[in-house]
Amino acid sequence: MGHQDHEQRAQQETPVTRCGVLTISDTRTPETDTSGALIRTLLTQAGHDVVRYAVVRDEPDEIEAQILACTAEGCKLVITNGGTGIARRDSTFEVIDGLLEKRLPGFGELFRMLSYEAIGPAAMLSRATAGVYGDALIFCLPGSTNAVRLAMERLIVPQLPHLVWETVR
Repeated sequence: MGHQDHEQRAQQETPVTRCGVLTISDTRTPETDTSGALIRTLLTQAGHDVVRYAVVRDEPDEIEAQILACTAEGCKLVITNGGTGIARRDSTFEVIDGLLEKRLPGFGELFRMLSYEAIGPAAMLSRATAGVYGDALIFCLPGSTNAVRLAMERLIVPQLPHLVWETVR
């Protein structure tokens, strides 16, 4: 079966996906979190259920606890935004990387390639990553609303049924 056949079967067989959205920030609030709002909107428009949302301080223990809470609630997709840069407080990548059982290096590579087209060499500062933890997909995005839009519209939403189908079958 080729990739197009997989994608077609995935579109037909994958149920609505339970999703968690976590914004990692020491400064944002639910009222000022435009990136988290965009993720939730795009997932909902694509027919998925966002069952958990939180703004989490950039503290490794708090980030991990929220991810584990999402997966315990049956989320098959967890998307984080924020904390993927190289600033001293940015710790999202380390937390997620420590949890992942299978990595999707192509996601980060493609994201940085597309980002480079949009913003130039500053794209190399992103440590966007993705992979599988248990039976959940985890995507780590930068906190920029433009970066979130790029990742969601060009990479995640179009492939989500196929990704979920591959992890739950």
